[in-house]
Amino acid sequence: MNACHSPSHITRRSLLGGTTAAGLSWLTPLADILAAEAEKAAPSGKPARSLILLWLGGAASQLDTFDPHPDTKIGGGVKTIPTAIKGVNFASGLEQTASVMGDVSLIRSMVSKEGDHERAFYNIKTGYRPDPTLIHPSIGAIVCHELPEAKIEIPTHVSILPNQWPARGGFFGAQYDAFQMYDPKFPVPDVKARVDDKRLDQRMAGLAIVEQTFAHGREANLDQTKTLHQLSMQRARNMMSSDQLKAFNVKDAPAAELAAYGDTPFGRGCFAAVRLIQAGVRCVEVTLNGWDTHANNLEGQATQVKILDAAYASLIRDLKKQGLLESTIVICGGEFGRTPKINNVGGRDHWPHGFSMLVAGGGFAGGRVIGATDPQGEKKEPERPVLVEDLHATVQNLLGIDYSKEVMTPVGRPMALSKGEPVKELQAHA
Repeated sequence: MNACHSPSHITRRSLLGGTTAAGLSWLTPLADILAAEAEKAAPSGKPARSLILLWLGGAASQLDTFDPHPDTKIGGGVKTIPTAIKGVNFASGLEQTASVMGDVSLIRSMVSKEGDHERAFYNIKTGYRPDPTLIHPSIGAIVCHELPEAKIEIPTHVSILPNQWPARGGFFGAQYDAFQMYDPKFPVPDVKARVDDKRLDQRMAGLAIVEQTFAHGREANLDQTKTLHQLSMQRARNMMSSDQLKAFNVKDAPAAELAAYGDTPFGRGCFAAVRLIQAGVRCVEVTLNGWDTHANNLEGQATQVKILDAAYASLIRDLKKQGLLESTIVICGGEFGRTPKINNVGGRDHWPHGFSMLVAGGGFAGGRVIGATDPQGEKKEPERPVLVEDLHATVQNLLGIDYSKEVMTPVGRPMALSKGEPVKELQAHA
């Protein structure tokens, strides 16, 4: 592994990025060559620009959703329906999702080494297993760090209905943590001042005096360099007065459009996700909890399937209708799957050995199925296993991010953005 500052570690991206301040005129011939090489190395077509993550918190059962095995000892009484992919069936209740599978690919062989909810959520969100020595950035934080968006005044990393393990900026810093909000039918919290404009201006003037006092006697360039605190305050003020806040508001949406997603917080979250992507947000995650069915699995999964089906299918349809699906990656899945064996109380337990994920948009191929699980539930290893880190590398690759790029953590430790490799079968232009 090369050190970040060693000559062998200089990449096309770092070389081109580092020339901005000095001017590019002297580098034009070399820049043309490197740009041509970059185009050859990148997937065909334009890179994706944004990401929507739909987390099925608690872990959906692959056997009761996207990978049913009816009429077998592990089937659990599930009934199936055909999908738009010939020969591929889903569990009943997913009729709308089944109809959009021509634009979606299905991974039936996701594999993780984490079977605990907290550790598995960390793994699925970051592409790394938990490490006591550092916190890795979530995929949304990586996207926002590597693909900054200067023209947007609202957060570029948003989490709707987060559970107890929200997306974090990790070693990139708290400024890359996801902005958290709950049911979009309610106003965005903490964006309206509690005092009138005159009083607020007085408070900001007082804060400026405190900032100046803090800076006095410290580094000479501190007056010219905004602190993280000052930047955070500035961003907050910009957001409070921004018209882009309307992207969070679903109450003014046409009733028929909103109803298509289902009258649920998750449905409204998915509707808001499309609006936020339109506004320029880089990454939106929406969480649907309630899949942890250690008892009464069939009934519990069916309840959540009903919520998911309308929201997911409507999101894919709307992105496609508005011309956003080609530039927006959509990932849908949980932290692991559920056991083939049904326990004594009619539930399924934790199973990281072969679970399902839906991937769509942004350069992912549509209508493909990767991997297969054992219909008898006797083999742990699925056919064509896909590692969590490989999915992360694929997403970053389709976004035009160098997934193998090493960044230096605050303690001087080089870390690759991903330790996986892209899954070529999933990419439309691999």
